[in-house]
Order: sequence, then structure tokens, then C-alpha cells
Amino acid sequence: MLKPPTAYLAGYTEAHRAAPAAADNYIRHTVIGDPVLDPVLEEIASVPPSDLHRFIKAGIEENEEKLNLAPEPLRNFFRDLEEPAWLDYEAFRPGIKVFYENVDFMLAAFVAGVLVEGFSTTIAKSFAMTGRVASTSRRLRQNNRQLMEIFFPNALEREGDGWKLSVRVRFVHARIRQLIAASGDWDFEAYGTPVSAANLGLAISVFSRRLLDFASLLGARLTQVEKESVMAVWRYSGYLMGIPESILYTDSAAAREIHKVAFMCEPPPDQDSADMANALIAAIPGVANISDPGEQQKTIALAYRISRALIGNSLADSFNYPKTQVFGTLLSYRIKQRIMHWVERKMITRSKNFMQLLNISIYDEEGVSYKMPDHVRHSFSSYW
Repeated sequence: MLKPPTAYLAGYTEAHRAAPAAADNYIRHTVIGDPVLDPVLEEIASVPPSDLHRFIKAGIEENEEKLNLAPEPLRNFFRDLEEPAWLDYEAFRPGIKVFYENVDFMLAAFVAGVLVEGFSTTIAKSFAMTGRVASTSRRLRQNNRQLMEIFFPNALEREGDGWKLSVRVRFVHARIRQLIAASGDWDFEAYGTPVSAANLGLAISVFSRRLLDFASLLGARLTQVEKESVMAVWRYSGYLMGIPESILYTDSAAAREIHKVAFMCEPPPDQDSADMANALIAAIPGVANISDPGEQQKTIALAYRISRALIGNSLADSFNYPKTQVFGTLLSYRIKQRIMHWVERKMITRSKNFMQLLNISIYDEEGVSYKMPDHVRHSFSSYW
């Protein structure tokens, strides 16, 4: 057995008895960040933030003239980016089509299930340290935008915004790791590396496999081919986000195994996880542009019921969710949404779904922003 970070010891011991190889692999990645990009940012740590933003933008946007002015390690990073041998753009097509046919189910599953479950891990401690709970509404809109962009036709090709946003997330994670490490306030012995490869390997399994699970519970209907296609989209996005292939799932079964074993290894959710989960729920009315106080409260109450029904009472209780009866919640949601889908023609539904996702995503006037945080605390960082 390995010697894990102390917070993982009890869970790892149990997981190792059930699945030794998978448990070892997960724990190994708790002390790994991005093996390729982290050393690059460390080597160019003296570059002023404004220049760093400019060089990252040049690399992602393929502006060779400006990239040539960047430090050599960053130039080499961009020039060494390669497509993996397993990449098949054609495999994305069924998933892209079915995603927009089921956006209402996907969005509800993503916000009320996927994101809150994802924050039940130690990754919540990284966000708590940065203080980004206060900017949850903007973060939720950013998440929605990435979700929208990666499922846009051809978006994960080199010139697409799905590709650009996924690589941007890679830089944000690496930058946050760098800032947290430099702060001296992170307990490496207890938690391993902040925003670790383990955290992200689990997160991408939640974003993909659990998204399908939760969306199906809410009423989405997908064939097996469509499900595997959705998994393929998220897998390549995860690769672009810098998740090492040693912890990146290969297919649906592998994602489910990572999800199962990782949650066995992870320590129980604490107050940091609860704060993030509740902040996400509270941000929903603002993101949906609901201004009436009464409607805001109704929306939050419904979101709590749906979230509890999806993630289960045990996890919901650990998040300190309001006690509420959820019997029939998913069934009534499915019936309501199915009636709407039946009444509207398919093309109208697709158009409305696209506009719905567009309206609750964040689009800055300058387009895709490549600014990075320049302080570990969100409140002291420049706007990004």
C-alpha cells in the first residue's frame, strides 16, 4: 500500500481492500497536478501578469507573432500540444446532437447534481482558500458556457471555442496551484496537491458519466451510442484541460470505476464542500435572471428538492441542505418536461434550448478572456 495524504488514509485503506490497483492509482494522483504545464508556469513565475495573459492568449489564439515574444518554455508548451492517437471527431456527432435536444435535462442535471457532487471532494478546499464562493454566480455562468461550447459542432477542433476554453481552464488550474503553493497556507501533508490530477480525474468522470445518470433520472432519453458520444466529448475536453491520461477515463465503464473508487478514497465532505454546494444553489435565480423575491425562493426550494433527489439524502445532509420531502420530485419534473417536449416541435425545442443555455452563460465583451488570477485570494486578485 502507498502512503497517502493523511486526509485520505481511512478511505484509501477501505478502497484498497475493494480495488487495490484503482485505489493506488487514485492516491498516486493526489500529489500530482499538471506534470507538463505546472513546471512551465514555475519557470516563468517572474513574468508580469499582464504579459502572461497576453502570451497565453497568443498561444491559444495561434498568434505566432506575439507568441514569439513569450518565454521559451511557454512557446514550447504550445508548439508541443498534440492530438491524442485515440481522438475521433466523428465520434462527437451523436452526442452533440442529443445534447441540444435535451439541454433542459442536461442543465438541471449539471447544476443540481454534477457540480454539487463534484464539490463533495477535497477540491472544495482549493476554492475555499481562494475565496471564490463569493463569485459563484460568475463561476456558474462560466461553467455553463464551457458546457455549451464543447458541445457545439466542431468546437473541439483547434480553432473552436470549446478547445480554447478547455485549454484556458488548464491554465487557470495550474495558476491556482501555483498561487496556493506560494501562499504557504496549504496543508500538503493532509491534502496532497491543490486541484490535483486525482481531483480532476474524478471531476471529469462526474461531468460525463454522472451527467448522463442524472439527466436520465430527470427524463433525458439517449441511446447507448449517444451516451458513449457524450463521454467522448468530455474525455477530449478533459485531455485538453491537462488531466493526465493515467487518471483520465477511457470509456463509460472506466469512468464509473474511477467515480466509485475515488469517492471511497476521498474524505467525507466538510464545511468547505457544504459552502460551495449551497452557494451554487443560491446562485441559480441570479444566473436565470429571476428578480422577483418570491420566485427566487421558489426556484431555490425546487433546486434543493431536485438536488437532494439526485445526489441522495446522505450527501445532501452532509451539505446541510434543508430537510424536505423529495418523493415524486423527479417523476413530476419528468412529466412536466415531457409534456413540453411533446407539445413543441423538435426544431423549436432545440432552438429554445440553445437560447436558454446562451442566456445563462457568461460572454465578456472582449470574447474569450485569457486573464489569470494574480492573487490567491479572489478579493485581492485583478478581475479575470
